[in-house]
Amino acid sequence: MNLDHATIFTAHLDAARRFFCDVVGLTEGERPPFGVPGYWLYAQERAAIHLVGSAALGQAGCVSPRIDHAAFRVENHAEWEALLERLRTHAIAYRLAEVPLSRELQLFVNLEPGVVVEFVTALPGSHS
Repeated sequence: MNLDHATIFTAHLDAARRFFCDVVGLTEGERPPFGVPGYWLYAQERAAIHLVGSAALGQAGCVSPRIDHAAFRVENHAEWEALLERLRTHAIAYRLAEVPLSRELQLFVNLEPGVVVEFVTALPGSHS
């Protein structure tokens, strides 16, 4: 089983799109005409992140933003270093943490209150 997609309702639709495209490296792609503002952002062939403008929530009485976090696995050290450089270039704050009892490193970005994006990679020297 693999993650199909995460949907994020946000009041900062364009800022979230820029983060996922400019920093994460997803690409904006086709999205059905739902009648509410939003974007589908693709990782290869799959729309991994669905962004929806939070104005659509006002009618349903839901809160915005609405998600805990989405996590992306970064497979190699060069990709990880490139991600760190993009975060620095865009002046985006992040927090690093080691996963207890594992050989993995986590990086957390608070995209906005209530929305966290996590990146996971093997610690240097690890073969996982």
